[in-house]
Amino acid sequence: MRSRRVEAVRESRHQAAAQVAAAVDPAALGFAVNQASDALATAPRIADIPIIFNFPAVFIVAAITVVLVIGIRESAQFNNAMVILKLAVTLLFLAVGARFVQPENWTPFAPNGFKGITVGAALIFFAYIGFDAVSTAAEETRNPQKDVPRGILWSLVICTVLYIAIALVLTGIMPWEQLGVADPLAAAITFIHQDWIAGIIAFGAVMAMTSVLLVFQLGQPRIFFSMARDGLLPPWAAKIHPRFKTPHVTTILTGVFVAIPAAFANINEMVELTNIGTLFAFFLVALGIILLRRTDPSRPRPFRVPLVPWVPLLCMAMCVWLMINLPMRTWVLFGVWLAIGLVIYFTYGVRHSRLAQGLERIQ
Repeated sequence: MRSRRVEAVRESRHQAAAQVAAAVDPAALGFAVNQASDALATAPRIADIPIIFNFPAVFIVAAITVVLVIGIRESAQFNNAMVILKLAVTLLFLAVGARFVQPENWTPFAPNGFKGITVGAALIFFAYIGFDAVSTAAEETRNPQKDVPRGILWSLVICTVLYIAIALVLTGIMPWEQLGVADPLAAAITFIHQDWIAGIIAFGAVMAMTSVLLVFQLGQPRIFFSMARDGLLPPWAAKIHPRFKTPHVTTILTGVFVAIPAAFANINEMVELTNIGTLFAFFLVALGIILLRRTDPSRPRPFRVPLVPWVPLLCMAMCVWLMINLPMRTWVLFGVWLAIGLVIYFTYGVRHSRLAQGLERIQ
């Protein structure tokens, strides 16, 4: 009897293996194997050990984490230096590229129609995510009621003007079909044979990504820190470094969680996942504004949203509109991360929430 059960189990395993083998595309599998073999053969080595992960990305994240642990003032100075460098490279590209613009490249102006504009907006949203991180540093500003809104709005205006100018020059220099590369600015400069600044543009792109990472890693630890003070995360997440006066525990954890995916993940999938997560967060914030105005009208509001509920409703509609244009794989990954967050909330946060217990926030 036992031998029959063993045989049945073996047979079912063989059938499952056969089904998996049949489902795998041999050409795709061969391509993946060849890619892995080439990566292993051509990878740089340290003590004859192949480095098959994105070491520069991990190093940059580690350096940013150290700067953020040291202090907010040092982080701001470091970020200011990178922003100045980034703006200088941007203006250099515009000054050089504007002389080579060919208006016929703008015809047709929207080659993929309104659908292309929608998908492009859903993807380029990544460039606007850092602005909300300004609000997470509100407690570390002198006059948050005035400084934070002004900082967000002026940053949005300036950067939007620069984005539009770069897009016009970029698509005017070379056909849009050839811009689907990792470094389009450097590619455009090479296309017009201005190789003397291609390296500067590429370096500026690295600095731009570094400054974006700095802002992201500045905001996320403070979100965890605030959640811990409200009881949604364990108390150790609300610890402050005795010397640097920064939330060092959550800053280091954020650095680790950023460095590991940066070492191995596909950047396009990470960008899409970041977009959908942030859009969903904005949707919830807009919804919360409407609900709290009705359920808790007497709550102190140092930051007031105008034209409620119309502005929040428009925000929610725009978020949904952009989210539905992201690919299905992004929705699947988002569902997994959302499930993990809900498990943490319902197994720990909801039972330790100071608000649910009627307690004051830990100051």
